[in-house]
Amino acid sequence: MDVFLSEFFNVDIMVKVAPLIFKGFLQTLLLCVILVPIGLCGGLGAMLLATSRSRFVRWPAVAAIDFFRSFPPLVLLIFIYSGLPFAGIRLSPLAAICIAFLLNAASYYGEIYRAGVESVPRGQVEAGRSTGLGAAQTFLYITLPQAVRNVLPELLSNTVELIKLTTLASVISAPELLHSADLARSLTYNTSPLIMAAALYLIMLWPLVRIIRRLEHKLAG
Repeated sequence: MDVFLSEFFNVDIMVKVAPLIFKGFLQTLLLCVILVPIGLCGGLGAMLLATSRSRFVRWPAVAAIDFFRSFPPLVLLIFIYSGLPFAGIRLSPLAAICIAFLLNAASYYGEIYRAGVESVPRGQVEAGRSTGLGAAQTFLYITLPQAVRNVLPELLSNTVELIKLTTLASVISAPELLHSADLARSLTYNTSPLIMAAALYLIMLWPLVRIIRRLEHKLAG
């Protein structure tokens, strides 16, 4: 038991590496603050393109959504960060992360939005148009709020998955939480820093998971 505690829950090592872990945690929070909004906005744009009346807009958008939903995000990230330099395009780790995860997240958010829009009764749209609202106003004030409400648990679930995806940033040495914890582990030859990182992820994600569960029960009821 002493060996187990010393390897996984060494308080002395945790205290020593706490500044490094905290710095990585702040970087992860920064990634979340950037990625979640651009993912939500990108998904809305993807949905609008994929539901366009013009087939010349709709078909490429649907193909792009299917492609990026099928393409592994880790491979996409490595390709953007390590592959594009061969074409003369060099990006910082943060820029590569934002582009890769925007393409991945927007494709998933876009499909969730589409399902939400399709769940809104057609009569609601017709009622909005009959009051004199234009197509854009009807979508913005009537369709979109109801659509988001109907798929809010799915949007939050996808957000949790997006936050988990930030761990992939460690592959390109972005100083986020997992990278910082692994660096601390290599310096201390101890697993305690990884336990600290796991605890911080749990603290960050557990409230979202509980909110999702409550929403699911509320909508089901």
